[in-house]
Amino acid sequence: MATSKARWFALAALAFCTLAVGLDGTVLSVALPTLAHDLDATTGDLQWFTTSYLLVLAAALLPAGMLGDRFGRKRFLLGALVLFGAASAWCAWASSAGQLIAARAALGFASAVIMALIGAVLTVVFDEETRPRALSIWVTANALGIPLGPLLGGWLLDHFWWGSVFLINLPIVVFGLLAVTAWVPESHGDRGRRLDLPGVLLSAAGLVGVTYGIIEAGENGLRDPQSILTIVGGVVALIALAIWQRRAATSLIDLDLFRSRGFTGGTALATIASFAFFGLLFALPQLFQAVGGQDALGTGLRLLPVIGGLLIGARLADRLVERLGARILVGAGLALMAAALFAGARSGPDTGYGYTALWITFAGIGLGFTMPPSMNAALGALTPERSGVGNGLIQAMRQVGSAIGVAVLGTVLNTGYRDQVSAAGLPAAVQDSAASGVVIAQRAGDAGMLGTVREAFTHGMDLALVTTGAVAAAGVLLVLILPRHTRRPATTAPESVLAESGV
Repeated sequence: MATSKARWFALAALAFCTLAVGLDGTVLSVALPTLAHDLDATTGDLQWFTTSYLLVLAAALLPAGMLGDRFGRKRFLLGALVLFGAASAWCAWASSAGQLIAARAALGFASAVIMALIGAVLTVVFDEETRPRALSIWVTANALGIPLGPLLGGWLLDHFWWGSVFLINLPIVVFGLLAVTAWVPESHGDRGRRLDLPGVLLSAAGLVGVTYGIIEAGENGLRDPQSILTIVGGVVALIALAIWQRRAATSLIDLDLFRSRGFTGGTALATIASFAFFGLLFALPQLFQAVGGQDALGTGLRLLPVIGGLLIGARLADRLVERLGARILVGAGLALMAAALFAGARSGPDTGYGYTALWITFAGIGLGFTMPPSMNAALGALTPERSGVGNGLIQAMRQVGSAIGVAVLGTVLNTGYRDQVSAAGLPAAVQDSAASGVVIAQRAGDAGMLGTVREAFTHGMDLALVTTGAVAAAGVLLVLILPRHTRRPATTAPESVLAESGV
């Protein structure tokens, strides 16, 4: 265990690494229109700028954690930061859509290593007493990229060329390299563990299949046959992975982890929170832009209450978890998220930003109550020897949950929007999306059409928020029905704070 002062310096280094990944996840969205023009990118190219990143990220999370356990987590983290910086520079100076897609794939691999190993290092550096506070800071750093990406990206696009939105990663990467080198201790897992190649291949095929199928379903609808087949193929691969893991002499995943209520409950609740949070973030930028007429900079500013709420919630959670217990705190957080989302579902095209800022603040507070204790429960069940691949599994499940949230809620939102627009008898071009509908109505100077488009969008968004709130409410029920007593797996560390509190 690191000294008291050194481990907080180490946390600062890891937070900067996390911030780099968070910024990259949101900054691309503001540059897409410019990329379409400057790189002559098609709609399919624009989709693959994001999809290539997500697919490689999904495929690499588990192998990245396993390799860090075996060969050294600090070593792999430093290598990932170097690759992240190089891939960011490659993105900035890409001269074609194909080059940018390849560079984004390299960024996805680097991000997978960073995401898988940061949680593993936290497990080693912090004990059960200090880990909840460390996780609060880590979760906050991860979320800060959400508004900062559009804010910085919008400002840079107004003053420089599109490649500058990727170069903002470089100063963060340089600081991260220096900080990790100076403050993060090296740690290993089971160095003698052999590579489970079939497990790596099956996990990659399963996670890529499920993630890509969900992405396609979000674009083409949940009834699209190709999307369904892709998802089914991914699920079959994951089932084959589970069967193989029980037979393999040296398995990639320790399936006994799922017998720990700390790991299973914490991972499930963190995944539900990710579903709700990313579903919320899918709808809000469109609300601010399509209905409010804001640009990327204005959208980023209007997302700040979510981060403010998260900061408040995480800070309060750090103080309340010992008094109330993590079980009550997580349940209260999910209930608060559900209430806030249901309140947001009362929004209309004329709803003022003050009301929106209020309910998204409470949604952020709920996330702050929920995410750090849930992650602490899951990480607390990991042994130092397998913390890399264990955290990779946690992150993979959260990644899939986030993708499902965006796909399902995107489908709900788009269906509600199109039903309203179609019922109003507006042209087919207006039915593609609220953004295109607003542009068409403004060009035509048709105030009636513009009002219908905005009303239809808020109708679809309200349906999506109700769905998101229902998922958060289901998380509250999960907290209530989780068993209070289970047999501790022989291969895991002592149960975490959440388990000690009755989950």
